[in-house]
Amino acid sequence: MKAVCVYCGSATGARPIYAEAAKAFGRALVQNDLSLVYGGGRVGLMGLIADEVLAAGGRAIGVIPELLLAKEVGHTDLTELHVVPDMHERKKMMADLSDAFVAMPGGVGTFEEFFEVYTWAQLGYHQKAVGLLDVNGYYDPLMAMLRHTVEEGFMRAPYLDIIQVAARPEEMIAKLAAYTPPAHDKWSEKRNVV
Repeated sequence: MKAVCVYCGSATGARPIYAEAAKAFGRALVQNDLSLVYGGGRVGLMGLIADEVLAAGGRAIGVIPELLLAKEVGHTDLTELHVVPDMHERKKMMADLSDAFVAMPGGVGTFEEFFEVYTWAQLGYHQKAVGLLDVNGYYDPLMAMLRHTVEEGFMRAPYLDIIQVAARPEEMIAKLAAYTPPAHDKWSEKRNVV
């Protein structure tokens, strides 16, 4: 594993613990010789993690769409900043540049990016680890909802295990490094046809 894609907020959130966690995760990436791949913004948790990676002597690679370059105040001091035409290209390039994916606290954009790579893992489009850095229990309600989808028969239990959940940066990095993708094929069992 060489590069970790981090999805996180363009805001810092309501509690200082989120900013502290972004900085700690940035330092942990550098300490483990991992590059950061992220959305390329200078603001919010995005900017904090990138700044921390750079301050610690690491590599920070940003990917930002033209439209958001000004809105998210594109980070111009990165190791690499890729400006792309749209969100589809952004997400594709971020995925291609990364060996694992982690969502930190964020809003619907963070959720959307996380769910896309999580779905791709379920479908077998990639074999990369997908994690939630569950700072201050932020993702507890989401994990409860996903368990509910299993209980209600809309997702098989092995696909819940794809998500690596950790509260601390070092624990997350260890889980990403140890990840083994499921051997179960999503479409291997016969489906009910209506």
